[in-house]
Amino acid sequence: MRSTGDGSATGGPYPARGALARAAEPGPVPAAEPAPELVGYRGPTACAAAGITYRQLDYWARTGLVEPSVRPAYGSGTQRLYSFRDVVVLKIVKRLLDTGVSLQNIRTAVRQLRSVGPAELARMTLMSDGATVYECTSPAEVVDLLQGGQGVFGIAVGVVWRDVESSLSELHGERVDTGETLVGHNPADELARRRNRAV
Repeated sequence: MRSTGDGSATGGPYPARGALARAAEPGPVPAAEPAPELVGYRGPTACAAAGITYRQLDYWARTGLVEPSVRPAYGSGTQRLYSFRDVVVLKIVKRLLDTGVSLQNIRTAVRQLRSVGPAELARMTLMSDGATVYECTSPAEVVDLLQGGQGVFGIAVGVVWRDVESSLSELHGERVDTGETLVGHNPADELARRRNRAV
C-alpha cells in the first residue's frame, strides 16, 4: 500500500471504457471525435459535471488546489478551460471534502492523481479513514487497510471517471486547437434542434 505524504488511494481492476480506454490505447483517435487532450471544458460545464458550485471552482483555482491545465484565466473576460482529467479530480476533491478529509491531505491526493497515467487511474481507488488518504495497488492492500479496525471509505477513480464521462457527453466542450464548440449528445438539445428545423 502506498501513502504519499499524508496519503493517497486504493485499487482494484476497473475496466477502462470510453475516453479512459481510448487514452490507454495506442493508435490514432477516430476523426469524428477529437483526442481527449484537444478538448477543454469551461467553468460552468466543469461545475455541472463535477457537482460543485462555481464559487468552489473559483476558490480551488485561485488557491492552487485544482487549477485548469488547459487554460488558466488571465484577468477579466478570459475563460478558464479544464481538461477531462481536471474535471475528474474536481469531482474526487468534492467527495473527499464532503467526508471531512483535511485540505492538506486532499492536496497530497491531488498531486498523486495528477502524477499517474490514465491506465493507472482506471485501477485506482482512494481510501481514507477521514484523516489520511491511501492509495492501494492491490485488493490485498485494501483488505490490510480494512483489517486495521477503523472505519474507512473508498472512492473508485475508474467509476468517477465514467460518471464524469457520462455527464460531459451531455454538455458542451471546446476544441483547444480551433476554439470550436463541441455540442454534447443531450437528447434535450436534439429535441430543440428538431423544433428549430420545423419552424
